[in-house]
Amino acid sequence: MIGWPTGMAIHLAVAPVDFRKAFDGLCIEIVEVLERDPLSGELFVFRNRAGDKLKALYWDGQGFVMIYKRLEKGRFKWPHHAEGDAEEVRLSRSQLQALFEGIDWRRLEMPPRCLATATG
Repeated sequence: MIGWPTGMAIHLAVAPVDFRKAFDGLCIEIVEVLERDPLSGELFVFRNRAGDKLKALYWDGQGFVMIYKRLEKGRFKWPHHAEGDAEEVRLSRSQLQALFEGIDWRRLEMPPRCLATATG
């Protein structure tokens, strides 16, 4: 898995996109649908209608980087999209990692905080 920079904002586009779109087409989605700047250095994640493919796009300061993943079995876990819903969901790095591995990132929970003390 790629090590994303700490603090990078990660945006999951809720509605599926046409996967014939490449760099320029996805940039248009980012500007027109998500109302964000594709040159911001933030990561934008999209899925196809069937839910078995995803594309991630970000600007690294020199050019666009696109990552494409196809699941051979199963579907990526994605929020349901209805008219009037938010167009994006923000993800943490851990949630993104789970998503890329085909895990249901929506069910990730932080473990209870351990308030242990050292005794000597």
